[in-house]
Amino acid sequence: MKLIIQPHDGIAPLLAAIKGARKSIEIVIFRFDQKEIETALEAAVGRGVLVHALIANTNRGGERNLRKLESRFLHAGVTVARSADDLIRYHGKILIVDRRVLYVLSFNFTHHDIDHRRGFGIVTKNAKSVQEAVKLFEADASRNTYSAGLDTFIVSPANARKQLASFISKAQKQLLIYDPKIADTEMLEVLHDRARAGVEVNIIGRLNRPSAVLTVRGPVQLQLHTRTIIRDRQQAFVGSQSLRQAELDSRREVGIIVHDAKVVGALLKIFESDWALIERARSQAEEKEAEETSRNKKVLKKAVKGLIKDLPPLAPIVKEVVKEVVENAGNQGLDHKEVQQTVKEAVREAVQKEEVQEAIKDAIKEVVRDSKDPD
Repeated sequence: MKLIIQPHDGIAPLLAAIKGARKSIEIVIFRFDQKEIETALEAAVGRGVLVHALIANTNRGGERNLRKLESRFLHAGVTVARSADDLIRYHGKILIVDRRVLYVLSFNFTHHDIDHRRGFGIVTKNAKSVQEAVKLFEADASRNTYSAGLDTFIVSPANARKQLASFISKAQKQLLIYDPKIADTEMLEVLHDRARAGVEVNIIGRLNRPSAVLTVRGPVQLQLHTRTIIRDRQQAFVGSQSLRQAELDSRREVGIIVHDAKVVGALLKIFESDWALIERARSQAEEKEAEETSRNKKVLKKAVKGLIKDLPPLAPIVKEVVKEVVENAGNQGLDHKEVQQTVKEAVREAVQKEEVQEAIKDAIKEVVRDSKDPD
């Protein structure tokens, strides 16, 4: 078993797989713009390899490109099938070579996914996994019903909800998760249950609502195009389905659960590296914000001092106006002269109000009273 890491590995492993095929290639496509892979598939046809492409019926904004791809493939001698429209999306990405090697990918066959996004692919020769993938491919290509037959081969909507809930619920110490957006109520409850039981749950991605017990961090530098769960540093799931209702119940998504120590170890290393990068970025942002806040306080202190000097009877009002200006401005950079001008204008406007007039009278009375006080 091997792991493909994007953007590190690029298209080289996929090209090598296609070029090494001797009898057959079965490929499931959701998005595609990799000309080199297209050329390699056409060359495989030329040397007598049966190439069978299952192309999604639609994708958001890309249906026209899919139809053009079908036409080019047919012209090159590729056998083409189109997915049904019974599910809202056919989003799985797999490649089967000679019915001996299976590639389960979280990323599409596109430059953007391969070159600029965090993605993974699992390469396995496990006979049961390969057979189950062939079974799925044949069912979808012929638009027949697929029935899941292997617990570690995760297919939405056939068995994904059941198997992923079970996979997560068995965590004893740690769950490390890549997921662009977790939103499914049942899956969130399972995650919260594990966290309340003392399991460390760290997520690179997003939740649909805040959580007090799950640690969530947004990615930096690389966008996500993987759904990966590493459980207790010993097992991992890699696939195309997020923990969202539609991707579990209404779309064709494909993933796989692996136990191979080297693959899990490599996934763990990448996750921890990405997490450390995110934490460094957060720390730097917090330091910058603290410095900015400190600078703003100095600017405001200087501005207030000058205004109180210019308008001594209005000192309490100036302070109130400054407070309001600060709240409205947040931690954005503040300029001393701009602050003074803004506050002066705000004070002039404020003194027209009846309640402020009363406050001024009270302030003047206090000043007069203090001036008469011998202490």
